[in-house]
Amino acid sequence: MDVLIKPFNDDYFSVNFPGKFNEVLLNAVRNVPDRRWNNEQKIWLIPNSEAAKQALLENLYETGEFSDKAAGSENVYISEKQKEEHEKLQNEIKSLSEVLQAKHYSIRTIESYSFWIKDFLRTYHADFESLGQKEINEFLTNLAVKEHVSASTQNQALAALLFYFRNVRHKDTDNFKEVIHAKHKRRVPVVLTKEEVASVIAYLEGSKKLAVELLYGTGMRLNEVLALRILDLDFDRNEITVRFGKGGKDRRVMLPKSLIPKLKEHIKEVKIIHDKDLADGWGAVQLRDGIGKRSEQMAKEFRWQWLFPQKNRWINEKTGQQGRHHIDESILQKAVKSAVREAGIIKNASCHTFRHSFATHLLESGYDLRTVQELLGHSDVRTTMIYTHVLNRGAKEIVSPLDGILGGTDGEF
Repeated sequence: MDVLIKPFNDDYFSVNFPGKFNEVLLNAVRNVPDRRWNNEQKIWLIPNSEAAKQALLENLYETGEFSDKAAGSENVYISEKQKEEHEKLQNEIKSLSEVLQAKHYSIRTIESYSFWIKDFLRTYHADFESLGQKEINEFLTNLAVKEHVSASTQNQALAALLFYFRNVRHKDTDNFKEVIHAKHKRRVPVVLTKEEVASVIAYLEGSKKLAVELLYGTGMRLNEVLALRILDLDFDRNEITVRFGKGGKDRRVMLPKSLIPKLKEHIKEVKIIHDKDLADGWGAVQLRDGIGKRSEQMAKEFRWQWLFPQKNRWINEKTGQQGRHHIDESILQKAVKSAVREAGIIKNASCHTFRHSFATHLLESGYDLRTVQELLGHSDVRTTMIYTHVLNRGAKEIVSPLDGILGGTDGEF
């Protein structure tokens, strides 16, 4: 396997695969923070920083495709010292992951916290024991000043760091009295009108269109829609079960009646894909919370398959094992951005905008705040909106605002 690493300009160096490459190598580059794809020259651009270089080398080393040499013509090698630092970092992240799992944090939180701790430890090559409040503040300041991250992203990084120092380094974080907390800016969410929602949806096709219709029709988050499995849809009760939502909580949302025929037809198509995978000797899917350990056969059952499987099977180059994950978030995000442009909408709309629109349109239609809070999965009603009128209704009794656009009801709420 050849990886060509060359200087590009003062801010970036380029990474290219001149010969044969695979998905594992591609992901090694994709997982470097702030990497960019140059479509004109067909090369990846990596920030010209020590942290980015180290991240790239470690990612390449983790693929197992290289021994000592990590790149081609530039003679970039992974030294013994880098190997030791890499192993030390991996052990630290493993300890972090084990603690997070023991405390039943969600997979998404584990991935997020691991990312920030990796980035933090790569930035400081000092002994882990010597790191503390000073380095935390420097790291957070750099995120805000140089990388221009949002307040919520900065505070997420802070939460990861405090968890790490408290639970892995076993330091008393109560002494970290001067750590930087970013102040949240109160912003009004972008909301589309019903006509704008219909216009954007009209410019989407196939499974992407169906996924966006579910975003607006149920108020689910993007990752919640993409993580749906066949068994999560209950056509008899007109409900969808959202499992392991934010905070690790399950909840139920309505299943828009106007989508039932589309969903049933879509499931038939997914069944054809799954049957082909089984015929080829594969068809197993990753299960939640170690269910797969109890029954490997269960992982091949159709009910556990993703509602939105990726187009191609992934292949482990070492073992030859193949499988299928759900489609990547970026695919739907790009499709929505394109549809918004095509619809001539100037609002800064994204996939999450459909969730805001869902909540706003339900409240406008007379549904009470507590009901909308439960559908959105907010732990505090103040997150939805401070409102005192409480009327609890089950998810199956609520008419989705999508039904007023696509039919399935008389359009009244």
